[in-house]
Amino acid sequence: MDLAWIVTIFTIGLLGSFISGMVGIGGSIINYPMLLFIPVALGFATFTPQEVSAISAIQVFFASLMGMLVFRKGGLLNKSLVLYMGVSIIIGSFLGSFVSNTLPSSLINLVYAILALIAAIMMLLPKRGKDIKDVSNITFNKPLAVILALIIGMVSGIVGAAGAFITVPVMLVVLKIPTRVAIASSLAITFISSIGSTTGKLLGGHMLLVPSTVLVVASTIASPIGAKLSKKINTKMLQWILGALISATVIKIWFSIFL
Repeated sequence: MDLAWIVTIFTIGLLGSFISGMVGIGGSIINYPMLLFIPVALGFATFTPQEVSAISAIQVFFASLMGMLVFRKGGLLNKSLVLYMGVSIIIGSFLGSFVSNTLPSSLINLVYAILALIAAIMMLLPKRGKDIKDVSNITFNKPLAVILALIIGMVSGIVGAAGAFITVPVMLVVLKIPTRVAIASSLAITFISSIGSTTGKLLGGHMLLVPSTVLVVASTIASPIGAKLSKKINTKMLQWILGALISATVIKIWFSIFL
């Protein structure tokens, strides 16, 4: 096994998991394009989109778990929001991940690009950026949350992304959830969602043991660090970071599709 290849995968995992804990995403929005393009650019073997989505699914599972545990200590998790969206999204993610095994690589990339574009547009819309002390006082449209979570789960399950990078914009813009609560709750929902998507990928037979293990180790190290830093960063800055990440991914993925 090439040490340089392992170091490359580990570095990708560290970056994706750090950002995962900081802005409440699972890390796939970073890891998916990086795993798809960086190894081959450095002369290593190419991962197929199916393999990348499977590897990303297991990384998301551990990165969201570690980040969620950090935020749970701060009392920022909204249990009602996590319950309503979490149950719905795990059903959708399982169905989406199972269906993805029958789809061509070009269609998987297209679905990912459309999902990221929607998220980028939403991040440009006005959001509630202030903090809130009493999480129990937060209200939201429960039926709408359930429907949106089901759609997000189905679509994101196709690419193994767990949907966090669109779940956060939906919480901020549509459900009007405060930023820090949205980030913390999103990690919990992402963890729940990743159970379905990871199971689907395992059943599909695309999971690669070595890169998946490397990313798991990276996730347990970097995600808690990112989550702890998130508590100290201004909420507007967190929104800008997430928006920039989504926008960069949109440009890269759409550019690759039309090449």
